Amino acid sequence: MSNPPGALSRRLRLVAAHEHGVGPEQLRWIGTDPDLFEAFYREHVEDLQRFVARRVGDRERAADLTAEIFLAAIDSAHRYRPRRGTPKAWLYGIARVLVANDRRQRGRERAGEERLRGSALLDEEDAARMDARLDAAAQSRELYAAMDRLPEAERAVLELVAIDELTVAEAAAAADVRPVTARVRLHRARRKLRAELEAAATEPTPSKEK
Repeated sequence: MSNPPGALSRRLRLVAAHEHGVGPEQLRWIGTDPDLFEAFYREHVEDLQRFVARRVGDRERAADLTAEIFLAAIDSAHRYRPRRGTPKAWLYGIARVLVANDRRQRGRERAGEERLRGSALLDEEDAARMDARLDAAAQSRELYAAMDRLPEAERAVLELVAIDELTVAEAAAAADVRPVTARVRLHRARRKLRAELEAAATEPTPSKEK
């Protein structure tokens, strides 16, 4: 007995997703097909955790935000349009909005009194990996301090390309700007960042009091 057309189409989508990643033609199904969502999740979760960890200094909150980003992806997958960018760029666009909203809501204060859902999603191995990512991000404080002094629009494109390893086209889609605009912002950001770091390197080191 042959499979019904719907079952056959679903199987072909899953095969393609496992072999080549979830492409633009499959993305709209991640909200209704748990297996396809799992393939999408496994494909992007580690990079997305690094993306969030670089911007959020708390492990549980970073895990919580990562989960929220994937939930938002499920909810909005049916609205995805390939002309707006690759699935990766689309996902990072969602991530940028949620992380920015979280930063605005919380400021720079740690919400120590709140019981965060993210802690329940982490086993010991997950927690160790998240801590390692947060530690790696903290090792580049001087670089990130210089990046923080860049205009937000320029810093966003620089982070997406230089740190998150998106292409300029993907970064443009994630930031919702034209590729030519992203290139200009990237060029300006690199020039300003280079000047900031060179200036910091030439500053005299304060002498210790005897």
